[in-house]
Amino acid sequence: MAKAQTICWFDLPVADLDRAIGFYTQVLAAKIEKMDFGMPLGIFDHTDDTVGGCLTQEENFRPFDHGLLLYFNVNGRLDDALTHVTAQGGKILEPKHAIGSYGYRAVVLDSEGNRIALHSVTE
Repeated sequence: MAKAQTICWFDLPVADLDRAIGFYTQVLAAKIEKMDFGMPLGIFDHTDDTVGGCLTQEENFRPFDHGLLLYFNVNGRLDDALTHVTAQGGKILEPKHAIGSYGYRAVVLDSEGNRIALHSVTE
């Protein structure tokens, strides 16, 4: 039996769901499906054996730029992802830099004000 990931799901708060879906779709080159389960959500494409998550717009759940740092995989396309950050209303806080044998990362603010990291094993 394969070991389950320690983290299995995340909810990422957003102020404007459609804007956030546009940001993450472009920056991550990923599919995000807008759904409604009593509240509108943007569900990141995932499988049963990968970490899943969603963008959620709730009154008492607000974007935050200090604290937890989620790393999003943009392997092999970090430079491309960074070109979409500002074009989609985000801001680059720490440009691409090496993180030892773990590859490269950049820290950005998403279009909603959440601080996130973009990670690539390759330059």
